Amino acid sequence: IDIHHNEMATAATVLRLPARVPTGRRGDSPASRGSLAVRAAASDDAAWSRAVQFRPCIDIHQGRVKQIVGGTLKDSADGKADSETPETNFETETSSAEFAKMYQRDGIFGGHVIMLSRDDGTTQAAMDAVSAFPGGLQVGGGVTAETAMPLIDAGASHVIVTSYVFRDGAVDQERLDAIVKAVGKERLVLDLSCRKKGDDYYVVTDRWQKWTDLKVDEATMAMLASHCDEFLVHGVDVEGMKLGIDDELVRRLGRHSPIPVTYAGGARSIADLELVRGAGDAKVDITVGSALDCFGGALPYDEVVAWHNKQKELVRV
Repeated sequence: IDIHHNEMATAATVLRLPARVPTGRRGDSPASRGSLAVRAAASDDAAWSRAVQFRPCIDIHQGRVKQIVGGTLKDSADGKADSETPETNFETETSSAEFAKMYQRDGIFGGHVIMLSRDDGTTQAAMDAVSAFPGGLQVGGGVTAETAMPLIDAGASHVIVTSYVFRDGAVDQERLDAIVKAVGKERLVLDLSCRKKGDDYYVVTDRWQKWTDLKVDEATMAMLASHCDEFLVHGVDVEGMKLGIDDELVRRLGRHSPIPVTYAGGARSIADLELVRGAGDAKVDITVGSALDCFGGALPYDEVVAWHNKQKELVRV
């Protein structure tokens, strides 16, 4: 493994991705698992849907794979992608497709490709990623009912939607119905990324700049679960900071979500992954980004993959 370990690597970096023997079953292709790869239907994979999973990520900004600090990405005054100046933890010249192929090689399904800027280069990089790992990745970032199907057709298993289905601080039922009609409930992930205010967590939209009136609680999750296949929840207050997870948020997700839910934000060690497993009552999946060595951090990607595979074995004991 030849990976740069500068945690604040803002200069362009070329990575040699971890080279390791694939851990997936021989002959196990995305097509054989189908687009809903995270929920394996084969009896050999029956335990998979009950195991806590590592969900990888590919964050794309201005056509390049980056890791940014949550809440620092702002809409530019002129609306141009090259005017956006988020605080960046890491940037690389390694293509989005190469990261996708690495996840495919290691049998890690259900990762998130997030388009962080509105430009053709970013859209193409997202298309390249899902095309490289068909059926293995979800894609989000500015997705609408009109733009969702091209992403599915390119190879995405699901589209991830947040801002599109909110207006004036509340759920826009008309838009929610439109995106469900466009792709189907089984291909939709609703992003309930949130920040804490008082004792409650509230959904934030539009690059996490706008607060809504929607609490991330049992009532909200029960209501929205009938319209989607999964939830994705970024703990925005800790996202990209490698300061540890928001364990209170994870506890609430484990307690209240009636469908698969993935938490993202602050994970920096295997101990943090175990904390998510415990706090979420083994019901919450976990995304790790900036902390991974393949994104300039100190946590070996191979160790996280090994942890992920161990979870599958634990539920079979």
